[in-house]
Amino acid sequence: MSVYIINYFKSPIKFLWDLSMKRKLLLTVGTCLVLWSVMLVSFSNVFKHHILGAIVNGSNDSDKPRDKLLEGLLTADFDEDSCLSRYQSSLYRKSSAYKPSEYLVSKLRSYEKLHQRCGPDTEAYKQATKNLGHDDENHANKSVGECKYIVWVAVYGLGNRILTLASVFLYALLTERVVLVDQSKDISDLFCEPFPGTSWLLPSDFPLMKQIDGYDKGYSRCYGTMLKNQTINSTSIPPHLYLHILHDSRDEDKMFFCQKDQTMINKVPWLIVKANVYFVPSLWFNPTFQTELIKLFPQKETVFYHLARYLFHPTNQVWGMVTRSYDAYLSRADETLGIQVRVFSRRAGYLQHVMNQIVACTQREKLLPGLATHESQVTNTSRSKKLKAVLVTSLYPEYSDNLKNMYWERPTSTGDIIEVYQPSGERFQQTDKKLHDQKALAEIYLLSLTDNIVTSARSTFGYVAHSLGGLKPWLLYQPTRGKTPDPPCVRAVSMEPCFLTPPTHGCGAKKRVNSAKVVPCVRHCEDLRHDGLKLFDDPQYEL
Repeated sequence: MSVYIINYFKSPIKFLWDLSMKRKLLLTVGTCLVLWSVMLVSFSNVFKHHILGAIVNGSNDSDKPRDKLLEGLLTADFDEDSCLSRYQSSLYRKSSAYKPSEYLVSKLRSYEKLHQRCGPDTEAYKQATKNLGHDDENHANKSVGECKYIVWVAVYGLGNRILTLASVFLYALLTERVVLVDQSKDISDLFCEPFPGTSWLLPSDFPLMKQIDGYDKGYSRCYGTMLKNQTINSTSIPPHLYLHILHDSRDEDKMFFCQKDQTMINKVPWLIVKANVYFVPSLWFNPTFQTELIKLFPQKETVFYHLARYLFHPTNQVWGMVTRSYDAYLSRADETLGIQVRVFSRRAGYLQHVMNQIVACTQREKLLPGLATHESQVTNTSRSKKLKAVLVTSLYPEYSDNLKNMYWERPTSTGDIIEVYQPSGERFQQTDKKLHDQKALAEIYLLSLTDNIVTSARSTFGYVAHSLGGLKPWLLYQPTRGKTPDPPCVRAVSMEPCFLTPPTHGCGAKKRVNSAKVVPCVRHCEDLRHDGLKLFDDPQYEL
């Protein structure tokens, strides 16, 4: 400091000049350091998403860019910034062995054109809504225009909604109907628009908007009720029908899937549907649909996988939750494991039974290492240690806390390091609360990005997660009678979701039949051996 003071008295002008130059030099150096930092971060992201991704997914991917259009499944007709997840998801997923058929890609492009012609605010839509709201006994002689519609009404939790919306969309593809979704819930806060140049949101001034929430089996225009009361036939077609495809559907409601009934339903311009089950397997019972389905999905267990990647793109807010969590907790790991826990009971001892089941399943199936009793008992100390990240999703934090403590307090027998992470633990399901549903969707996507996954049997949340990721999960059997199941879990043969409450009859049959024997590719689910149905690529598969 004294040197500066002496120099100032010797030559004030020279001192100020030197001081000014030093400040400029420092500013220049600082600016360069900031720029270098930005460049290093950018390079790090590029390396992680492109170069490292190619290494992880095999050398065959290293010489070609990521396919953001997913083999043509997606169209390039969107502004990328409006929905980051649509084209960025390929950066976070490994290359898939499941490719969409050319026929499916062509069918999706045709559907997009249909939706543009018939969607909200078009003349076709205005024409189609003219006759709605009138209790016409005979609609057969009225002009219905060129477009037919199916309206999806949001009911039950997020997993149910995603599964049913995919089911309804597939039905629309098969019958050339336009899908419109109820926006009175939080659908637009969760997903981007899937169809270019138009909207899938049902306009708020839809003539039946104030009524559809109240539709149930007792509604006079419910198809099952009309069938039961014999008030519908080919010469008495109403302007709209309500389809009740819920867990409590009657046999009459489930006749909807049959070919004879579809011939009549096809004449109705407007279908309103409430569903909480993945009813895709039953569409294969219709011979007309089956012929088309085989062309659309040569790999039968990829139906939901392809439809979900086409339809469900999280909004930017949800996608931010996904990418921040992935980058912070999963990206550094050598292996990732997702564990989804659905709590079906709060009785005494249930939590511990499920905890024992999770440990037994993951260690028996070599998804997680066992524990060493002492540090000296760690095996394979010469090899490099792996970092395994475990993502736990549950309404309750106790499961992840127990796992975290277990692997923190004692070493693993392999020497591997286990990190356990749970994004949220809200304890109570809060369907239709915006932030709660956004967190739930983010967790579904995070689970779908893991290398392996363990899910709870009969959980629609788990079905969506593993099917979206193209993963065949280990399914945790549901504990019964206060005991830990033995075996604790089963590896799924098919990655398709399960239809939990399918028809128990054959179309036109006078008595109940085993639905799992109607079509070769439809069998009972691994986690619901006597009731549920799902699609399998191996027709010889038997539980």
